[in-house]
Amino acid sequence: MSTPEEKLLELGLELPPLRPALGGYVGCVRTGKLLFTAGQGVDEYHGKLGRDLTVEEGYLAAQQSMLNLLSVVKNEIGELSKIKQFVKVLGMVNSTEEFTDHPKVMNGATDLLLKVFGERGKHGRSAVGMAQLPNNTAIEIEMVIEIED
Repeated sequence: MSTPEEKLLELGLELPPLRPALGGYVGCVRTGKLLFTAGQGVDEYHGKLGRDLTVEEGYLAAQQSMLNLLSVVKNEIGELSKIKQFVKVLGMVNSTEEFTDHPKVMNGATDLLLKVFGERGKHGRSAVGMAQLPNNTAIEIEMVIEIED
């Protein structure tokens, strides 16, 4: 059976280096068996969905944001195989008022989790539009996961 890290490589993906915090916060906080992540944006995609970026570009931005989050989690717990369940994913999409395809954008993150983690990758999710995100990033995602003891 492949590890999550091996599955990422099979998909032609790799975990990026940790991104520095933009303020006085930490990348994640562990309490009991739950890990709460700070939001992770992307450096590669900037602008508003519905004006500057297509749904397809937003999908890729969401995938990259999830890879950034997985780097934070791996740094905290050592191995991604220690993830028991993804509980909740919150996707914030930098979009115009008229844009309504937030769920299609967030599928970039969800599809990645399902490909890499299977049943453990299933999660509750919210996909919401934002008037603006830090540094004009296209997307920011945060999540709650359950980890093994």
